[in-house]
Amino acid sequence: MIAGNGKGLYMGLIIVWAGPFILMLWVLSYQLLINLPLSNTLFPIFAPTWYLWIVDTIALRRGTWVIESGTKLGWHLWDGLDIEEAFFFLVTNTLIVLGLVAFDNALAILHTFPRTATNVQRLPSPIQLVRALLVSPSEFEDARIVGLQEALKRLRKKSRSFYLASGFFQGRLRIDLILLYSFCRVADDLIDNAKSGTEARHWILKLTEYLDICYARATEKPRSLDVFVRSTFPSNAQSALLLLPTAYLSPTPLYELIRGFETDLDFSTPGLFPIADEQTLRTYGFRVAGTVAESCLELAFHHASAQTTEQRRKIVEAGGRMGIALQYINIARDIAVDAQNGRVYIPTNWLESDDLRPEDVLKDPSSTRIERLRQRLLDNAMQIYDDAKGAIELLPSGSRGPMRVAVESYVEIGRVLREPGYTLKAGRVTVPKVRRLRVAWAALSKG
Repeated sequence: MIAGNGKGLYMGLIIVWAGPFILMLWVLSYQLLINLPLSNTLFPIFAPTWYLWIVDTIALRRGTWVIESGTKLGWHLWDGLDIEEAFFFLVTNTLIVLGLVAFDNALAILHTFPRTATNVQRLPSPIQLVRALLVSPSEFEDARIVGLQEALKRLRKKSRSFYLASGFFQGRLRIDLILLYSFCRVADDLIDNAKSGTEARHWILKLTEYLDICYARATEKPRSLDVFVRSTFPSNAQSALLLLPTAYLSPTPLYELIRGFETDLDFSTPGLFPIADEQTLRTYGFRVAGTVAESCLELAFHHASAQTTEQRRKIVEAGGRMGIALQYINIARDIAVDAQNGRVYIPTNWLESDDLRPEDVLKDPSSTRIERLRQRLLDNAMQIYDDAKGAIELLPSGSRGPMRVAVESYVEIGRVLREPGYTLKAGRVTVPKVRRLRVAWAALSKG
């Protein structure tokens, strides 16, 4: 077509220009391409192609540009649109989509499997991307893929606010944060779903033993974490434990988290309500939420080391307080749900000051007096939030916006609870999806 320099010249040049690159991109990423839904491949190819065909038809009919008659086949897709023009726009959009899929595929491999590259820049080099695409699928860690799928499913099911926020984190930080949430959720569920106090205490001991193995000193005889987890915990919890990135998480917050679960277990003792006063509540809030915030920040620092030691100390300290604020909001939201489970997290001395007892909350968690205490709890939460939120601006740039989304998405639950006439769904207040998206957009817009 090209050698004759005749009617097929234009079409031949397009094929020579685009064909090798399309073939290369297909070879590098065909396994992902054939498994993607058509809405992710054919639609982004044909939607802009149709638009360009229509615009080009108008331009050709007006004479804005013309293809030399001696270099074209003389075929038309429809009246006014030469086949060469139509083919050019089709292959151009195909190149764009295949290139983006290959790029995403390479990034996914680099971020999902740390063994493929020890250090991945925010924008990897072309050589690193190609090397990732050349990794044989037989080298992929299937257990890690399944574990990540389970963790993401768990996050989507259990926390819409944090699921939304997770989408704004990038790379390995996003993966590690999802794995951290998955561990916390699984640990909490093991204890909450236990059929008896004895079983719950068993899981607390086993979780503590799990941390002991993860953080065993070099002088101690190592034990197989994989063997211990698979022989001790139910199958649906194993991946969350095996994939927790303990290599760059401090042990103290995780041990404190387990201590927080012990407080939950105290409610199984008849007549015992362990949250005696606000200090007890604050300690509990720190153990079950402040520690998680500290671990999240450790992950952020690990993936972007830009802060001084003093800055990190201030940020972690503020993060612990922010965790307490978010836990207060969580408690305020779940008063009725917790009452169904025999738990009252409103401080007992608060109840007594209003001539109430914990048993009164169990009987009628939606009474007017309980509502006043809910608002008091929210007032405290917002005060702590206002005091701690400034530290978000000290975070590394890559995690600052997403972390702000995570915090604001959850704080919005508290704002809804403070609105007159809020409605409960299954005993809990929910933030409408449009409102959640608006909050996320506003949080990201701050930079």
